[in-house]
Amino acid sequence: MFNLSNRDKAIVLVSGGMDSLVTTAIANEKFELALLHINYGQRTESRELKAFNEIADYYSVADRLVVSIEYLSQIGGSSLTDRSIEVSAADINNKDIPTSYVPFRNANMLSIATSWAEVIGASWIFIGAVEEDSSGYPDCRQVFYDAFNRVIETGTKPGTGIVIKTPIIMLKKYEIVKKGLELKAPFELSWSCYKNEDIACGVCDSCALRLKGFQLAGIQDPIPYAYKHVYVN
Repeated sequence: MFNLSNRDKAIVLVSGGMDSLVTTAIANEKFELALLHINYGQRTESRELKAFNEIADYYSVADRLVVSIEYLSQIGGSSLTDRSIEVSAADINNKDIPTSYVPFRNANMLSIATSWAEVIGASWIFIGAVEEDSSGYPDCRQVFYDAFNRVIETGTKPGTGIVIKTPIIMLKKYEIVKKGLELKAPFELSWSCYKNEDIACGVCDSCALRLKGFQLAGIQDPIPYAYKHVYVN
């Protein structure tokens, strides 16, 4: 699946959600891990950081970095960073970009990951982007990561050879759940809710997609929810 002819260290961007958790489990099969978590002024910042540290502890990763890019909350434009914008209720059939989209967030994160990769000699950057996720965020598409790989090749030192990997980008949520179970990923440590930090709301886009994925996989989601809609008859 991966070319191991060069270095075998990989940076994984870990938000603390189920997608980044499963991506960590995939990378852990082949690579020495360095885990990166980025706070950007999101509503559930402290809960996501807790999930990140627990996931890093689970995989015994000492090489971890937490960075703040709070300026994204100053820029605003997203219900995740601007509390005057309501987090919209889930509509998993909606094809419009939801209010939770943080403008160009992933490009900011990948730039940080690339800088760190150059310093520590990592050849790979793993990110748990999913095209199905959140009604098609523009920076969750494979075409975006293909383009960013070209930016990295152009903008780093000759011979650096850093490549972004998106191992779950074309999977459905239930397939991600099954992959995580196969790799014994600790779903109970992950956190996906956009609104709450104590009990997952169950009604935001992220909760809805996660719940549907677990239900289609025929597995009980181990985290608590204030409300559980049934998506599978």
